[in-house]
Amino acid sequence: MPEIAELIQLKDLWDEQHARSLDGNQLALLRYRSNLLGADLRITNFGGGNTSSKFELPDPFSGDPVRVLAVKGSGGDIGSISESGFAILYLQRLYQLKTLYRGEQHEDEMVRYYPLSAFGENKVAASIDTPLHAFLPFEHVDHLHPDWAIALAASANGKKKLEEFNRQFDRKIVWLPWQRPGFELAMQLERAVAENPGAEGLILGGHGLFTWGNTQRECYLNSVRTIDQMGEFVGEHQKKKGSLFGGVACSAAADRAQIATKILPALRGVVSSNRRVIAHFTDHEDALTFANSKWAGELSALGTSCPDHFLRTRVCPMFIPWDPQNEDAAVLKTRIQEQVGQYRIDYKKYYDSFAAKDSPKLRDTNPSVVLIPGLGLFGFGKNKKEARITTEFFINAIHVMAGANALEDGGAPDPLPQARTPQQSKQFTQFHNYVALPRSEAFRIEYWALEEAKLQRMPAEAEFSRKIVLVVGGASGIGREVALLLAKKGAHIVVADYDATGAEAAAKDAGALSSKDQVAHVKADLSKSGSLAEAAEFTISHFGGIDCVVNTAAIYSVPAANGELSEAQWANTFLLNVTGNYMLARETEWVFRDQKLSGAMVLTGSANAVVPKKGSEAYDTSKAALNHLVRELSIKLGPLVRVNGIAPATVVAGSTMFPRDRVMQSLDKYKISYSPDEDTEALRSKLADFYAQRTLTKRPILPQDCANAIVWLLSEQSAKTTGHIIPVDGGLTEAFLR
Repeated sequence: MPEIAELIQLKDLWDEQHARSLDGNQLALLRYRSNLLGADLRITNFGGGNTSSKFELPDPFSGDPVRVLAVKGSGGDIGSISESGFAILYLQRLYQLKTLYRGEQHEDEMVRYYPLSAFGENKVAASIDTPLHAFLPFEHVDHLHPDWAIALAASANGKKKLEEFNRQFDRKIVWLPWQRPGFELAMQLERAVAENPGAEGLILGGHGLFTWGNTQRECYLNSVRTIDQMGEFVGEHQKKKGSLFGGVACSAAADRAQIATKILPALRGVVSSNRRVIAHFTDHEDALTFANSKWAGELSALGTSCPDHFLRTRVCPMFIPWDPQNEDAAVLKTRIQEQVGQYRIDYKKYYDSFAAKDSPKLRDTNPSVVLIPGLGLFGFGKNKKEARITTEFFINAIHVMAGANALEDGGAPDPLPQARTPQQSKQFTQFHNYVALPRSEAFRIEYWALEEAKLQRMPAEAEFSRKIVLVVGGASGIGREVALLLAKKGAHIVVADYDATGAEAAAKDAGALSSKDQVAHVKADLSKSGSLAEAAEFTISHFGGIDCVVNTAAIYSVPAANGELSEAQWANTFLLNVTGNYMLARETEWVFRDQKLSGAMVLTGSANAVVPKKGSEAYDTSKAALNHLVRELSIKLGPLVRVNGIAPATVVAGSTMFPRDRVMQSLDKYKISYSPDEDTEALRSKLADFYAQRTLTKRPILPQDCANAIVWLLSEQSAKTTGHIIPVDGGLTEAFLR
């Protein structure tokens, strides 16, 4: 195959110098080729497609060279895969499986032989596509899901247009009707290549693209060249077509981001009826073009075509009709409730229509993709990454439908080329030129026992993996430790603090413990209700709602030399320590109300609330007021939201309320010796040890101790605790209830 002279849509990313540095290591070159292909979502989706190479390795039993197949492992992603992510199998053993094959009705039983064909100590789970790669008579094979190729594969006139493509670009790409991935498709691929000498690739009806080569470089070139030419071909048709999807039905709302934030808690809540989900919103240009079009409802009802698409997006998205020019957010919230209810009914009917006795159980009847005219696209998943990828997959599906729309040139053939038989053709659904898979085929993949086994192999979810937590005061001290602990437990976190730089640093540290996708940060001023409302809206825009609210921020105003506070200091203490907490609850209450999901709030009090001290009247009485505010809020927000507090004894370590000068002042007050040269944390440690001697446990109270209590109060382990203050004071007898 000649080198690529020019690519129109894609780029040739191959670096020959880097490839040579891999010194002919075929597994390393396969990883390199895979990563390049997976770097562009137009070539394949995250986790979609697979790549393979056939080469020789020394047999661990005999030491003799033996032919093996290296293929992307089950559930892997070619864009990020490492060499350890490939399943390696004896090629000869895979060939021998043909003699054991009992026909299409029994193809799933072949999967149990793949682990028995593993080479050496390789334990990577082989995907169901393994025989597709094994039986193609080429050294290197790519199976990809490029939008342009699937547009051809999902067009009613796809086979005819593929013939036109072959003539225009002097190619030999073969059409193969739809067949579910598996052993039967592998046999069909092998026959198709044998029956079409010189074939350069295969289009699988309703599915994707196979390309190959005799060297790693040749395979890569064949793939990107084919995809690029298909992009050029579809693009030429789109230019001639003009407007897509029947034209524009409405225009995008100018304030769509704000409207999306207003309705997201209600939307997230209603689609979390089975299990909580995390949201991702995008007003991507292509998503808006589709959602605002005349055909959006009909095309959405058909669903996607490529199997990799609807495994993420379910059998079809939910389209919510709404007029952004004449209807407000309140109308939209009502319609969301109605539409999701109907979607659940329809999905249950779909499941019941095709489920057999041995089918996996019904997983979730809620949509994972929602389209709203004027706003855009909403995706939902178990975490932020999954929600974002779900939207990316549906944008790919939109590209496919746009391409099929552009390729339309008159009446559709009968039977459809995606079908193997005229009878099967009647099962496919079609709107204009776009062809979706039959619902029966969609079910066979969505509820495939092999896919269910893949899901069961996934690790258990972390305790807070589906929870969204707003941590005010999260830049330092207790708040920072809360963010770090929640990150370890899988939460989605927004670190909010007046110290924006500190909030960013804490969020970065928390993200390193979980995923940067799951942590964000924002500046928040506890003294201003508008700032707190913005922090809540920021959290919604990132993750879709709020499940838990924590505040650890407070102020301790240092008295003047005469021991008195100014009126401004007194007022500011109550503004931040009491009113700020009230405003925080008020500005997040609507989120909980719209979600209709149980929530939790934890506010930070102090042992000082019940232990009077000279010189700290403002701080102590503000914390006493906070204790009662916890009880008031638990009544106001219950039963949906539990509200509790913690009452730490003095926490010196990492506390912004104990700057160096205050620590030294306290050490002088208590006549504790120290050197002015000692660093701040060493001075804080001396003061903390002094305070610890007042307690029964004689141990300093650390930020981590308070974080443990807060996270427990947020968890389901404390589901029946509300309106209470939990002491974290080491056994401070002065604070015993009396």
